[in-house]
Amino acid sequence: MIQKRQPTMSGAEELYERLKFGLLAGFALLMGGVAFLFNSPREIYEGNLTILASPANLFTDYMALTNVGAALFNVALMTLQALWIVRMADAKINGPVIAGILTIAGFAFFGKNLFNSMPISIGAFTYARVTKVPMHKSLLAALFGTALAPLVSELSFSLGIGQPYGVLLGLGAGFISGFLIPPLAHHFVTFTRGFSLYNVGFTCGIIGTVFISLMRNFGFEIKTANILASGYNGPFSVMLYSLFSGMFLIGLWLNGWSFKGLKRIMRHSGQLSTDYLELGGLGATLINMSLLGFLSTTYILLMGGEINGPVLGGIFTVIGFGAFGKNVKNVLPILIGVTLMGRLNYQDNQSTIVLISALFGTTLAPLAGRYGNIAGIIAGAMHLTLVMNIGYLHGGVNLYNNGFSGGLVASILVPILEAFHLHRANQRALRGPVDPADEVEVENLK
Repeated sequence: MIQKRQPTMSGAEELYERLKFGLLAGFALLMGGVAFLFNSPREIYEGNLTILASPANLFTDYMALTNVGAALFNVALMTLQALWIVRMADAKINGPVIAGILTIAGFAFFGKNLFNSMPISIGAFTYARVTKVPMHKSLLAALFGTALAPLVSELSFSLGIGQPYGVLLGLGAGFISGFLIPPLAHHFVTFTRGFSLYNVGFTCGIIGTVFISLMRNFGFEIKTANILASGYNGPFSVMLYSLFSGMFLIGLWLNGWSFKGLKRIMRHSGQLSTDYLELGGLGATLINMSLLGFLSTTYILLMGGEINGPVLGGIFTVIGFGAFGKNVKNVLPILIGVTLMGRLNYQDNQSTIVLISALFGTTLAPLAGRYGNIAGIIAGAMHLTLVMNIGYLHGGVNLYNNGFSGGLVASILVPILEAFHLHRANQRALRGPVDPADEVEVENLK
């Protein structure tokens, strides 16, 4: 899925790569610039020092822990770091890479920083070196594997272990986690059949559960966090809607002021691995990403929620996967399913945990894309039920808690849905005359 940059790329291909890199770098610089509209340079500097040296498990909102400017500047730093990692791996920027970079940017509002993410990425690339595979083969593990960044911070700063031993223990755990992620993620994708987009999140949930179980067995208590900011809906609404409008216009411009390619994106199920840049082109992909941004932000505001760090993480993750599996058509049923289940089990649909369950629950969007809206609504409802209870297993050190839950939901629902799907295809074939498409569908499902 990740392609190596070719040293003999044509001038047009090199320009295309530079354009994608420039757009992502521009996003990072924009976040860094906006930071100074909220806080002074001194406040941002001191806030980032606090971010680097603090435990980061769910839910540690950096805007509440320090200040908005420091959180935005951390987003800029993490985005630039991710771009540097891509360049170091000598990989092209495609759909999954864009998803990885913007997911890192989103989680830089809560949980990820330069200190706790780097050992995981180094571990993933070390696995590539040891197994003698190209570095770009471990790129997605290096990007998405930073879901376990809180494990590094938790061991380093929160267990009462004297320094420098705590930091060394945290860095070691991060390195080992990163080393384990590539082979395990490759295996677990067969478990979910590609119907949960956060495959590495499921993998990190397994690894995090093992580490936390070991820590609990040795008597260490894992404290949960609930540090959340509030009162920023006004400025962040303006910032987000302006960003998405800019993306929409750039997408239209690149697409020759048309929606060419967008229909192909909307019609695809999104099942792993679906690169929308290849399917519809960069212009249509940017339009799709912007539409998902509008939808996500409007959903939060209509539900009466707060735009805080975790919610911003959810919004940017949805946008990122707008290049890699998500579109408005397959996302909406998941949002509806989570919302309905929230009403049925008397959850506060304005609470941050329910809102981010809806946003991150769109990891199951391919289920709706493949099996229809009803299946998507059921998947969303089931996801909320699981995700509200599964965080205890990994103690909050897996930031992609919804990826862990989504993987379980997909593994349960897909065999059932596929059995019914195969049955319907067989029935259509038996009614004859046989449509060649039915024959292909039945054979593929088998």
